[in-house]
Amino acid sequence: MPENSLFARQSIIALLAVAGLTLHLLLRFVLPVPWEIANLPSQDVPLLVVLILGGIPLVLDLLLKLCRLEFGSDLLAGMSIVTSVILGEYLAGALVVLMLSGGETLEAYAVRNASAVLEALARRMPTRAQRKTKGLIEEVSLDSVNVGDSLVVFPHEICPVDGTVLDGHGVMDESYRTGEPYMMSKVPGSTVLSGSINGDSALTIRADKRAIDSRYARIMQVMRTSEQRRPRLRRLGDQLGAFYTPLAVGLALVSWLVSGEANRFLAVLVVATPCPLLIAIPVAIIGSISLAARRGIIIKDPAVLERIDTCRVAIFDKTGTLTYGEPRLTEVIAPPGVSTEEILSLAASLERYSKHPLSRAVLAEAQRQGLQLQEASHISEPAGQGMRGTVGARTSG
Repeated sequence: MPENSLFARQSIIALLAVAGLTLHLLLRFVLPVPWEIANLPSQDVPLLVVLILGGIPLVLDLLLKLCRLEFGSDLLAGMSIVTSVILGEYLAGALVVLMLSGGETLEAYAVRNASAVLEALARRMPTRAQRKTKGLIEEVSLDSVNVGDSLVVFPHEICPVDGTVLDGHGVMDESYRTGEPYMMSKVPGSTVLSGSINGDSALTIRADKRAIDSRYARIMQVMRTSEQRRPRLRRLGDQLGAFYTPLAVGLALVSWLVSGEANRFLAVLVVATPCPLLIAIPVAIIGSISLAARRGIIIKDPAVLERIDTCRVAIFDKTGTLTYGEPRLTEVIAPPGVSTEEILSLAASLERYSKHPLSRAVLAEAQRQGLQLQEASHISEPAGQGMRGTVGARTSG
């Protein structure tokens, strides 16, 4: 069953159980009504409604699990519901319905929230693009963009496809794609990535790939595939229930046989129903996901939280995860006969013309030391080859 449908159904059952129990207490202690329906006291009618409308769907789900030989922690709850109806103990059955549906509601809520990242990625991708044809700009659907089309990316827009800059000078924020928290310079001939955020200047780009073939779309497809193929890990409570459930049922049968009273069977089942597991596990999962999110950690699959203690190796993307993405100059090594202040002044005089992230670290250290910067000329910055230029009578690189 889809996660949204599961969440909606369990929520409805939980709300129904709360309403039924509340009405039962009102009719029993606040507004007692001396009438019966088919020999059923008025205060028990709401409980019976809860058991019929809420208990039956829950029990049917548990029967399906039983047919698949899945002995989970909630199987005892289903047996308690059925036994309470047979013995006329409707209050106990309604309480178990509330605990079972409430726990599953919280768990479905946690799983649904874990998919929020994928939904955010889907919402973030534009559905329209600005195509430039013979000097005219028209808005078209993203699906109609073909390879070779000229597109205009307006300031602060999201780049719709992978392409090459034809006209314009500016920067793009590619951190959403690459994880690197830097504004990347874009000039004619530069490549642009779909999903990147344009800066303050409009850029005209040539579409090198269709939208469905762009890197952003491929990332989305990989994430959707991994979401659909998510391994269905058994919850800790279900692992315990594999041996706990038969033991509890055996004890309940023994108490019934010894006492000769069927109510003892129900009492043992209700007491043995792992209510703390039914409620505590989803609550702990939601708390963990929320706490991690506040600290910038997105948990895609809540099931891994119950197996994280078995993890022996962790792989991190360094920038922005283990570091702040803010380089800092820690040491200046100068050749003999040249002071570190002079070297730093020359380097900073040149680096102020660069957009490279390391240039900010050099400039920050020069400013911290109060060094005087000089004018530079003949500046060049070939990709991957560093920066060169003339500062005063010196050529630096």
